[in-house]
Amino acid sequence: MSKQVSTKAIPVEQRLIFALDVADVDAARALVEKLDGIVHFYKIGLELFMSGRGFELLDWLVARDLKVFLDLKFFDVPATVAAAVRQVAGRGATFATVHGNQAIMEAAAANKGQTLKILAVTALTSLDRGDLDDMGFACDAEALVLSRARRALEAGCDGVVSSGLEIQALRRQISHELLVVSPGIRPVDNRPEDDQKRVVSPTRAFASGADYIVAGRPIRDAADPAAAAAAIQNEIAGVFA
Repeated sequence: MSKQVSTKAIPVEQRLIFALDVADVDAARALVEKLDGIVHFYKIGLELFMSGRGFELLDWLVARDLKVFLDLKFFDVPATVAAAVRQVAGRGATFATVHGNQAIMEAAAANKGQTLKILAVTALTSLDRGDLDDMGFACDAEALVLSRARRALEAGCDGVVSSGLEIQALRRQISHELLVVSPGIRPVDNRPEDDQKRVVSPTRAFASGADYIVAGRPIRDAADPAAAAAAIQNEIAGVFA
């Protein structure tokens, strides 16, 4: 087994986070029912949360003893971010994301309570080198991710969200205590029409040092979502065997 593979005490079946990237709560619940017993960790993103029943879905998942990653990427003045994080702290979510500067990350970390963990977004997996140039970042994606990860740790965040392409560098240069959640996971090579530009397979992400992966479309869009999820879980189990 690669020395980069996570040794944190995380149940193997919880290392897969399924992204509930659908438009409404009823569709989300239907997917959760299909994946019952296979997936144990779910991500609620901005679209679904803004459907008007986001907290209802969060409470429903927690009541089923499932873990929840609340991916809302809080970004506002620090006082507002602090207040928003207090609204979700204690509701049973395991992770929540913040996307901002040092003061924003510090505000989120200071108001997370006892059980919620704050993850800082490093660089979205939909961005490539050209996108970073357009946004004014005079560095490559890896340098940006490393810089933001260091600042996140200093701010008191528990971890980061990072493409699998940058995980090895994170593990070489940043504390292994940092939680690393890797989105943009694809079991096969990326398709040209996919808007996720920096993606890797489950095995590569975990071999590089990811603690968790987030997969959405490969499961949601499969002819048999349960079978697709089970295949990814079996692949993960093989990495940690």
